[in-house]
Amino acid sequence: MKGFAAALLIWALLSPQRAGGEVWPTHTACRNGNLQVLYQSCDPLQDFGFSVDQCSRQLKPNLNIRFGMVLREDVEQLFLDVALFSKGLSILNFSYPICEVDLPKFSFCGRRKGEQIYYAGPINNPGFEIPEGDYQVLLELYNQDHATVACANATVLHS
Repeated sequence: MKGFAAALLIWALLSPQRAGGEVWPTHTACRNGNLQVLYQSCDPLQDFGFSVDQCSRQLKPNLNIRFGMVLREDVEQLFLDVALFSKGLSILNFSYPICEVDLPKFSFCGRRKGEQIYYAGPINNPGFEIPEGDYQVLLELYNQDHATVACANATVLHS
């Protein structure tokens, strides 16, 4: 009986049900008064955890975040692509190297497939005020082989 239960659990975890139109739940990264940041994993196989410690319309240069996931790919090198949209129009696109072979910026650089990464601390970014409006942000983390490590569709609501 235990073998059957174990086989059923493994089948449930590995079956490709997410490819059938189901989506991951929408998570709240932060909420404070009239500012709310929501995100949803766009990876059909994996969700992840993310939060922002201080939710403020004035984005600080050293923003404290928390991020955790189990790796499905090695991360010898890791890059972040960000695309910002408002009312369907592209506002900003940029790429940022997070882990480089000669310049690992974080302790999880060099981790292997199957290992867990968790980061809690500051990230450097340009400080700016978030203008009122609704924004969509597409974030994608990918490795040296251009394999997606994580991706998210985020919504920033500021009224």
